Amino acid sequence: MTATAEIRPAGRVGRPERHQRYSEKSKRNRRRLTIIFLLLPGLLWLALFFVLPIVTLAMMSVSTGNVGQGWSVVGDLSSYQQAFSGYLPEFLHSLEFGVASTVLALLIAYPAAYWIAFYGGEKKTAYILVVLLPFYVSSLIRTISWQFVLADNGVIFGPLRRLGLLPSNFHVLATPVAVVGGLTYAQLPFMMLPIFAALERVDPGFLEASRDLYASRWETVRRIVVPLSMPGIFAGVLLTFISATGDYVNEILLGGTGTGVVGAVIRSQFLVNLDYPLASAISLVLMVALLIVVLAYSKALGTDDLMGGAAV
Repeated sequence: MTATAEIRPAGRVGRPERHQRYSEKSKRNRRRLTIIFLLLPGLLWLALFFVLPIVTLAMMSVSTGNVGQGWSVVGDLSSYQQAFSGYLPEFLHSLEFGVASTVLALLIAYPAAYWIAFYGGEKKTAYILVVLLPFYVSSLIRTISWQFVLADNGVIFGPLRRLGLLPSNFHVLATPVAVVGGLTYAQLPFMMLPIFAALERVDPGFLEASRDLYASRWETVRRIVVPLSMPGIFAGVLLTFISATGDYVNEILLGGTGTGVVGAVIRSQFLVNLDYPLASAISLVLMVALLIVVLAYSKALGTDDLMGGAAV
């Protein structure tokens, strides 16, 4: 019996392969178009409300003129020189208050989020709601209420002073302590929610294995829970620090002499003095400073290795 070979016309050799390659290429193109279509609204939003304002600030920061006659972009860098030389204390105060409030918020939020995540049981949602409930009120009203709480004759220090437990010259309001306290209270949800979300994803099996290996509770928290919750800590610290550093409401309402922050300076230059170039320059300097701090923090923490610490 002789074997017969299938004879294909010369013009049709490899058509199925070419059709398959064309189909795969068509699928890849449709996938790319789908991704672009899904990203387009977000990209347009960023271009309109992020890129365009930054470009406008950059152009305004090197302009001269006034509100009545208009502004001309002339490349004048004197506003940056004035921003560095005239408002360095305000920049330092903003960074100091931002760091202090971020550290305090972390120290308060982490134990609370830990307890809710591991011991809250079926009432986790209720506990989170209790924590967040005050923040449904306007931040301005909450900050003003701190004035009454921290006042010399307020609900806390008034009775203590009348009982002779505090000296007559003791006061907290209009001090850096009041500003940091107000910032910590205002930014607490930005720290707590990411940490709680990260802790909820921790596998209880890791904790059981740690106990089976005779690790103490502190060792379990230090070597298992904290490394696994680092993504939440990373996000919470960034959100809290950036928001607290740019805040000026707490300083205006709770601060006093020597507590000026750069956010209040920007507000004053924009809305009171109408010095748009200087306000734009200060805003850009603050943004670059925050970007440098965030990048250094990300580099030091290592966002790609956040989960690797759990194996240590």
